[in-house]
Amino acid sequence: MTSTTKNRVPSLAEVATLSPQQVVDLVATFAREIDGLKQQLDWFKRQVFGHKSERRLGDGLSGQLSLGEWVTPEQEGAAPAAAARQVAAHTRRASAKQSDSSDDSLPFFDASKVPIEVIELTAPEAAGLAPEEFEVISYKNSYRLAQRPGSTVVLHYRRPVIKLKQTQAIVCPAAPVGVIEGSRAEVSFLAGLLVDKFAYHLPFYRQHQRLTDAGITVSRPWLTQVSSQAIALLQPIYEAQFDSIRGSRVKAMDETPIKAARAGPGKLKAAYFWPVYGELDEVCFPFFESRQIKHVQEALGLTPVERGVLLTDGYSAYEHYTKKTGLTHAQCWAHTRRHLFEAKDSDPALAAQGLDFIGGLYAVEERIREQKLSAAKKLDYRLQHAKPLVDQFFGWVNEQFEAQGLLPSSPLTKALAYARERRFGLEVYLTDPEVPIDTNHLERALRVIPMGRRNWLFCWTELGAKQVGIMQSLIVTCRLHGIDPYEYLVDVLQRVGQHPASRVHELTPRLWKQHFADQPLRSALHSLRT
Repeated sequence: MTSTTKNRVPSLAEVATLSPQQVVDLVATFAREIDGLKQQLDWFKRQVFGHKSERRLGDGLSGQLSLGEWVTPEQEGAAPAAAARQVAAHTRRASAKQSDSSDDSLPFFDASKVPIEVIELTAPEAAGLAPEEFEVISYKNSYRLAQRPGSTVVLHYRRPVIKLKQTQAIVCPAAPVGVIEGSRAEVSFLAGLLVDKFAYHLPFYRQHQRLTDAGITVSRPWLTQVSSQAIALLQPIYEAQFDSIRGSRVKAMDETPIKAARAGPGKLKAAYFWPVYGELDEVCFPFFESRQIKHVQEALGLTPVERGVLLTDGYSAYEHYTKKTGLTHAQCWAHTRRHLFEAKDSDPALAAQGLDFIGGLYAVEERIREQKLSAAKKLDYRLQHAKPLVDQFFGWVNEQFEAQGLLPSSPLTKALAYARERRFGLEVYLTDPEVPIDTNHLERALRVIPMGRRNWLFCWTELGAKQVGIMQSLIVTCRLHGIDPYEYLVDVLQRVGQHPASRVHELTPRLWKQHFADQPLRSALHSLRT
């Protein structure tokens, strides 16, 4: 949102002293200010009542009233008409099963992961009969989801102290060594603590309440301490993954804010994660204390990859970095579309034309995905179908500027200027099949930061923010590769201490799936499952 400069309203006496031209200028100034305020009001309406998607959706899909819209007497009590949808005609055969003889032949769970408690039921007809008077010929199975208040388990190791009669020596087996020396937290507890916090955004104080309700007495600072120690063990894996991303030829980068560390009484510093997405579906969330240009260089280094491409939004820091390193700077079409979308309230007809052009480009990408084209065929298809649309779009942009009918402060003017200034970067994807049309894949990956921020709000220290970045890097990458984060963390927390440092990259989620996923290290709790 762009702020609108507020001008003081002159009194009648002051207006009376103005010349006619000054009055005209004053009216024009206030007209621009009113237009700006209307644009802000429309933006707030969308945030509160409208849909947030920039996709080309039809109007009237929701029954929610807009801000300032009133119900007329004819509308009162009338339900919104449902959108028409054709359904193929069919006939459904009646089920042959009876309610009392149902058999769940296809369970809705993974029996290798979910503990199962078996409850034997008896037939009322067999009550009072001797075993030899009836025969069990088979079983039918029914399943119901159940839950205990808390799933934390205490492992009780009974270690016998024995005396060897031959030598008179007294011996006792050693207690199992934990991943954190001297801690009562077993590896499964650590993995669950981290997954609940960073994958499901459950703050430690809520986890502490749950533990207390389950009859477990530990301090809340202890949860923070053991999680911090566990994340320190994972940091070499994060750094190895970041090295892999830096080596990618095509990378996407963005920035998202986070409150970290105290700036004074009752205040917190505004800091940033700078997520980077590599071409092997890996993502890292490096933390920096500001949004300054230098942090791009600190994150990616000054050694460019041959034919390297950096895909970003329009923030000038990335352009500065690519010019310094010689990388090709690709720009995001979704951000260009976003500016046009925000201009549709002030210039609906022209904004719709621009959105239609960009919608055509996304339709081309959809067909490429549906046909699963190879890199060479994808390049040919883009040049044949997308490039003419791009040329038409920028020709249309130039026509709007030549028409000279747009105010410099108009949202549409700003949107068109944004696109025209970045034309080279927006056309990069047409000549490189490995470059996506936008940074939406990265924005989907970084959603975990604003989602978590609504739960834990801020980090007390910058070290805490860095550790948040480490955990989200590993957990989000696990999601990208279809890995269970809990199973992954249980394995690598045990493995990282004994794995050669020169091969720590094998413990990154992408390579861990290849080397260790088939036979992961388990917790002692795993062998106790029924």
